Amino acid sequence: MIELLTAWLLLFMGDFLSTFCYHVPEHVFGRLHLQSHHAARKTFRHYAVLSLHRSVLLDGILGALPYILLGAAFWAVSPTGVLVGWALGQCHVWWRHTGALGWETPHWGKSLCQMLYITTPEQHWLHHRKTTIGYGDIFTVFDQPARSWLSLLRLLRLRGAKEIALQSQ
Repeated sequence: MIELLTAWLLLFMGDFLSTFCYHVPEHVFGRLHLQSHHAARKTFRHYAVLSLHRSVLLDGILGALPYILLGAAFWAVSPTGVLVGWALGQCHVWWRHTGALGWETPHWGKSLCQMLYITTPEQHWLHHRKTTIGYGDIFTVFDQPARSWLSLLRLLRLRGAKEIALQSQ
């Protein structure tokens, strides 16, 4: 039981940290994620971090860093739970990008994922098409708070740009 709890905590906390500390801020302040993940004409291989392109690998590593750090912290509690969490997380990365292949989640799968707040490939693909929605790589529960975080960070960036412009006058 401790193994399953550890795996779930690793995935839930990792998704929270990855979403709010990397993914959303990168949409506002950075270019790496946008260029490597949201540019036109990307393939499944590219999206599922099977590409050996440096920018894709770096984006994948930065997005995975919270999971890696949490895994190190949880290792003493349950190495098996950490390994299961990492394996499930990687399988979800591959699965959520099957939308690029045209694969569709069956109705029963969509219903189950909706009950468990798990991101489906269809929901994740919405994020690829419209970068202001569909946050939470694994859990959909982070989507709405992430949208608010995105709005706040954009506002802070605009205010910062205005202050810099005023100071340079």
